[in-house]
Amino acid sequence: MRAGPAAGRPGRTFIADVTAPTVRRNGFDAFRRAWDAQMRERFPLPLLDVEETGDFRINVQAVTAHDVVIAKVGVEAFAGRTTGAGDGDDRVLIHLMRQGSWHFTRPDGRDRPITASAGSFIARRNNPSSSFDVDAGAVADVLILPTSSLAPLISARPILGSARSAEVRLLTAHARMVVETVRDLTPAGVRSARDALLELARGALRGEFDDAEPLLAPALARAAMRLADDRLTDPGLGPSALARELHVSVRTMHRAFATVGESVAGYVRRRRLERARLDLAAPHGRPTVSDVAARWHFADSSHFIRAFKRLYGQTPGQFVAGITDAGSCGTLGHICRSSTCGSGTPAEGR
Repeated sequence: MRAGPAAGRPGRTFIADVTAPTVRRNGFDAFRRAWDAQMRERFPLPLLDVEETGDFRINVQAVTAHDVVIAKVGVEAFAGRTTGAGDGDDRVLIHLMRQGSWHFTRPDGRDRPITASAGSFIARRNNPSSSFDVDAGAVADVLILPTSSLAPLISARPILGSARSAEVRLLTAHARMVVETVRDLTPAGVRSARDALLELARGALRGEFDDAEPLLAPALARAAMRLADDRLTDPGLGPSALARELHVSVRTMHRAFATVGESVAGYVRRRRLERARLDLAAPHGRPTVSDVAARWHFADSSHFIRAFKRLYGQTPGQFVAGITDAGSCGTLGHICRSSTCGSGTPAEGR
């Protein structure tokens, strides 16, 4: 088992990997020791009984922001039963399933089993107790949140929903942004990130959020960027389409992008140019400039050439010629080792 050290407050990091065969029979004990050493002061681990097999093999990477935890959990074997709040305090847990399924049942049999599968989320309180079984290979982002902020929205019955809704997309985008930046944030920045996370969690549970709340603008921009990246070949991609998908006004979308210093159209154009450049660098079956311009929805070849040169300082033709002169070695980022290139440096950089 390996565990990483905690970072300075108010943000912390936590890493624990108990997937090795050597810890198969005492994986949970090893995990609890790591958690207690790094996190117990602020986040007592909820009470848990592992199934009779004792087979507890998970990998956890987590960060904290004051009183919330954002964790990526990968599962090889995980089954057991929570035993209520106890010394773990009463908290709300939101499981955002990336792959596989997480199955929950009430030990008293009062409710039907609930399964959160890939592309869905489940929000639940860790009290009352519940039994669970997780598919091998499952991956989830798990948010551990203070009940005081969310109690009016969630009772003893879990909430199950789609992780593809606009509100959950915003929550997911912000959570991942916090993970990426929390180590570099000031205490005030961590507090703001935490407040925005809780507001977005409330929006996810309500099925709506306050699109005029300035704290949420960076999360909205990040969610829109992720959505745009998946739809770059869509000729209708633009501010209106993104705003419609995320249930906000076009004006709100523009305000959100203003917080990251780039317009919606500018972001889409830049990402399309990046993809176009990859096409032009293809080692085999390289398309023509006009084909690339059409594929990535530039008005014509001249428009594409001008935009390409503004971003990269050379025309598409010059870029392709540079690759050809270097030996036609391959794609962007490829380390050229042929005798014609000699230097062993990335072909695109010469």
